[in-house]
Amino acid sequence: MGIVSIEDELHEQLRRAAKASYRSINAQAAFWIRIGMLCETHPGVTFQELVARELRAAGVDAPAQKTPMPTDAAA
Repeated sequence: MGIVSIEDELHEQLRRAAKASYRSINAQAAFWIRIGMLCETHPGVTFQELVARELRAAGVDAPAQKTPMPTDAAA
């Protein structure tokens, strides 16, 4: 393990995202790093597809979504 130096503004965004996602700051950073790596190595796959694939690989029963969920803007 090591220490990663990031800009103050990125750390603040990380802290806010961690709070919204109910993760620790370290867990949020690890999530963003993992998703970033997956996005770089699978450029044709959407974020939602990547997350669903990771959930299935972890043994979580995440059925495929057939109809898009409404967003706050559409509701």
